[in-house]
Amino acid sequence: MPSIWEETAGLAAIEQWDLPLLDGYQWTHVRNRAPRPGLGHFFGLVNPGLWKIVRDGRFDAVLLYTGYRYASFWIALLAAKLSGTAVFFGTDASSIQPRGRSRWKVLVKPFLLSRIYRLADGKWAASSAGKKYLESLAVPEEQIEIIPLVVDNDWWTVRAEEVDRPAVRRSWGIPETAPVVLFCAKLQPWKRPLDLLQAFAKCGLREAHLAFAGSGPLEGALASEAKQLGISDRVHFLGFQNQTQLPAVYRSADLFVLPSEYDPCPAVVCEAMLCGLPVILSDEIRGRFELVERGRTGFIYPCGHVEELSHVISQAMSDPARLNAMGAAARQKMKTCSPQTNTCDLMRLLDRIFQMRRANSSAAGVDR
Repeated sequence: MPSIWEETAGLAAIEQWDLPLLDGYQWTHVRNRAPRPGLGHFFGLVNPGLWKIVRDGRFDAVLLYTGYRYASFWIALLAAKLSGTAVFFGTDASSIQPRGRSRWKVLVKPFLLSRIYRLADGKWAASSAGKKYLESLAVPEEQIEIIPLVVDNDWWTVRAEEVDRPAVRRSWGIPETAPVVLFCAKLQPWKRPLDLLQAFAKCGLREAHLAFAGSGPLEGALASEAKQLGISDRVHFLGFQNQTQLPAVYRSADLFVLPSEYDPCPAVVCEAMLCGLPVILSDEIRGRFELVERGRTGFIYPCGHVEELSHVISQAMSDPARLNAMGAAARQKMKTCSPQTNTCDLMRLLDRIFQMRRANSSAAGVDR
């Protein structure tokens, strides 16, 4: 079953990863012909070349990941349907609630999405919460498989072992033995980095430091708030960190915190855990609940509750030996979420759906 990678040609990126992410894959560049390329509107992604590729490719299946908001999704879907190819939809969503909290979307989306998902033979969700989300849209359970989003476990593990932790900390201006809490994400409002800053200030951990890895519109506000809270000497803004830099960032911290109010299935959680960090996640990050064994690999707290977050950070940082053990457990837990397990989960879904298609075809032949 060959694979096609759809590329968003013409879309400008603010940052470029310094690793060739497509290396090792068989892929085809499909030009984006949109008059106004962009991911903010339906006709911002128009790849008409998909039509011929799908129609003439004699594929066993076409896998489409969430893109129903864009014209290219519908081009590929229609081409697959007309050629009799099995179609699979995937999503990392875990809730019907959109990021913007628009009421009309909450009312309309269940009606539309339940009909869109009926167009696929099989569906996969990135988490158990995602499976419940699909079931809420009246998707039959036998058509769903949980296939978690994963990262390259081997790459992260090897790179983490190569990190010179004392040297990295010196470059940050942090003592080698100081406890370090890490936030690694864009500094956007829905990531709620201000919650973490305020919770850190309330902890009263005078030897601890807080590092923000990432850039974004809230950086100035965070720096100003840190100054007002009297902790600016222990708050460090590392800026955007490219892919090859991230293992050093994770490995040089002791605890990872992500307080997002909207973050379906963030890869940074996997990255942090592979680098030996226990994690604290808000209860809105439902797509990563499977990785958090409370008190063993991390903690979950109610989103927006700064006092509770402060308490959980204090609890986690109070026992360095336990924190180290949790980091080791986090790394071990990632064996359940790897490219190998991802492949097995996908093959299980493909096998089941193809069996169902063959059974339906046989039944239809008998009926005739």
